[in-house]
Amino acid sequence: MSTNKPAGSLLETLRAQSDAVRGQGDASRRPVEESIREIDRRLWRAFKWLDEAVAHLEVIKPVVAHEFRADDIVTIASPRFDSGFLSFRRKALGVSEVIEQIEFFYKLAGDKPIVVKAPPAAVAGIESRLNACQLRFRYHTEVDGQRQGVFTIEPTVVAMVRFVPDYRRQNVEVTMRNIDRFEAVTLEFPAAAIEEPALEDMVRFIMGEANTFLRRAPLAGIGAARRTAEAAGPETYRIEKTVRPR
Repeated sequence: MSTNKPAGSLLETLRAQSDAVRGQGDASRRPVEESIREIDRRLWRAFKWLDEAVAHLEVIKPVVAHEFRADDIVTIASPRFDSGFLSFRRKALGVSEVIEQIEFFYKLAGDKPIVVKAPPAAVAGIESRLNACQLRFRYHTEVDGQRQGVFTIEPTVVAMVRFVPDYRRQNVEVTMRNIDRFEAVTLEFPAAAIEEPALEDMVRFIMGEANTFLRRAPLAGIGAARRTAEAAGPETYRIEKTVRPR
């Protein structure tokens, strides 16, 4: 009797072994892929929740209990919520598309322009500080006994909240700019914490009702020291680019 193995049996054996290894790889990837999808779903739910909240705030236009002070130059106290919009961006990750970031811009408005007069030597410093705070202004020079610069400042605060997920580390960095003062802060949340209670605390913080949101997560960055005394670069308020969920 011949003991030769049937032709092709080695290939069949290799095929079966590779299928088994491939199956193990698929099984190990499944939890990772599912966690990515879950983070994406959480962010999409957050987008829709905030979009509805902003729509209501635009109708109500509540007073915001914050005081925005640009050194001793100008103070905007208790402005009203004026308008806002949300946008999101997606990216390819693996075989699917996921949310890369969500941005929430909004505008607070005071009652009337603020006039600041200053000697010529102080003009450059005042202009630099107003630009850093993203405050719009008009400037002219007048002579009334002595020469001085006159700034007419719009009492408008442009603020931003940005959500940026890290799908590998399963966390979300939330950067807030000009929320309760002219500065920026970034918090690092576990992705699972991006739920309605956290969003409610964020809106309450925006309204000046409580700062519980700041205690929900540590500051991002080495040594948790990313809170800065100035806004980190200008942002453009583009109300015409509103994106609503469908």
